[in-house]
Amino acid sequence: MQTDTITPVSVNDVAATNTKKFKWSVFFHYAILIILSFIVIAPIYVMLVTSLKNQVDILSRTPVWIFVPTLDNYTYIMESQNFGRILWNSIVAGVGSTIVTLIAGGLAAFAIARMKFPGRGLMAQSTLIIRMVPPAVLAIPIFALWLGWGIEDGRIGLVLFYTALNLPFTIWLLIGFVRQIPVELEEAAIVDGASPFQVFFQIIFPLMRSGFAVAAIFTFRIAWNEFIIALILTSRLTRTLPVAITLFLTDQGVEWGRAMAMGTLIVFPPLLITFFAARQIIAGLTAGAVKG
Repeated sequence: MQTDTITPVSVNDVAATNTKKFKWSVFFHYAILIILSFIVIAPIYVMLVTSLKNQVDILSRTPVWIFVPTLDNYTYIMESQNFGRILWNSIVAGVGSTIVTLIAGGLAAFAIARMKFPGRGLMAQSTLIIRMVPPAVLAIPIFALWLGWGIEDGRIGLVLFYTALNLPFTIWLLIGFVRQIPVELEEAAIVDGASPFQVFFQIIFPLMRSGFAVAAIFTFRIAWNEFIIALILTSRLTRTLPVAITLFLTDQGVEWGRAMAMGTLIVFPPLLITFFAARQIIAGLTAGAVKG
């Protein structure tokens, strides 16, 4: 009669197996990070490099890897394409809608989180549903509505639309921050005779600065980069930076160098803001995600 023998497994063998699994896990994690980083960085790199080339190098049949960088494309944009007015239009649309969205969204988040009224729970849960509607679907209704109000060709129309577009996300984000603030602070202020608006602006607002910073960055970025509605609601005098890129689509072809230069000027402001505020964004999102 034969008996099966069990080979003892040493601690070193188990440790070696775990080490191999750990190395492969780390390898795959870094591989995924490298691939994702390449997907994000490669278009920006190509856009920046192309903006520094002349039209001859860009249209060359063979790739031109070594070239003399030139700022002619940027000079042309700033001198001959009314860049100052276009930049001002984008600033008004982005900053204006951000300010209005933060004020309205903060008040709405405070009301939903603190005040009791019929449908409060449903309103809190359905704020993001409205944001899921694609802006392109709203293009024709918005244009017809703005046309009736006489604001279809101005900055006010863009500010109102971007406010409506970003308000649901802002409300949803700020509700979590309001719930982190102790109710006792508000009750003490009310006992001292403060009105709801005074409670919000003097107590809630200062304690939610990180939340407002996160909401401001997201709101500004969306308004700054939006194209479809801006293309419909603006004219030659009120067009924004994303719409201005279409100026380089001519009958003779695409002016790639100037188009890439304009794209670089559009991308870098929100990119720099996000880069320097990355730590605050992560801290703000983490704080707002905790329910009180």
